[in-house]
Amino acid sequence: MNLVVDAGNTRTKVGIFEGPRMQRKEVFQSFGEAILFVNATEPENLLVSSVAVDGFETFSRTNVKGRKLQLTPQLSTPVQNKYETPHTLGTDRIAAACGAWSLFPHEASLVIDCGTCINYEFVNKRGEYRGGAISPGVSMRYTAMHQLTDRLPLASPDTDVPLTGVSTLECLQSGVMNGVLEEINGITARYRHDYPYIRVILTGGDAHFFEKLMNPSIFVAPDLVLMGLNSILLHNVNQ
Repeated sequence: MNLVVDAGNTRTKVGIFEGPRMQRKEVFQSFGEAILFVNATEPENLLVSSVAVDGFETFSRTNVKGRKLQLTPQLSTPVQNKYETPHTLGTDRIAAACGAWSLFPHEASLVIDCGTCINYEFVNKRGEYRGGAISPGVSMRYTAMHQLTDRLPLASPDTDVPLTGVSTLECLQSGVMNGVLEEINGITARYRHDYPYIRVILTGGDAHFFEKLMNPSIFVAPDLVLMGLNSILLHNVNQ
């Protein structure tokens, strides 16, 4: 049994895997809770991805029987990282790319990760991660319009938003939700023009707002980052 840890700014996700299959997922509000869980589980191997500077140092004292790894630009991954500035690449981005490759090996894929930012990650059929794009996420757009103007209120996401708003709140919601949807559809269409058989994978905390509005050929994978982290762990353990 292996564990992977995705330690973000506000929450820490832990995935428990037997080989390539995830058996369980836990979400914690602090490092301390996650460390207690890891110690109680005593995994065979552990991989930690953390946005915090001391994230791995915190988890390095946990009880692990085998290997204990940190996801860094130097760690080997199942995809070839062709990003020109790998030291600036978020670990969640390369993990998502590896997750896509584990789902659809030897196929081109585009990951759309709808989180704080909307990340687009492209992997070609040779297993090369080529980069992608980053744009503001749903909440970031609402917050920016509220904070950078004098009178616009703070709106919130919704799944049933009209094209034509009849109030200021509805207009804000229409602009953000329909704007994001059109952005996703437009970028997806451009990739499909260049790569007709590309796999498109939707993930992230805000994915549920858009999954029913998109082309049914899009594959939804809520735990893609954890799956990718596990594929990186297996890749290194089995070398």
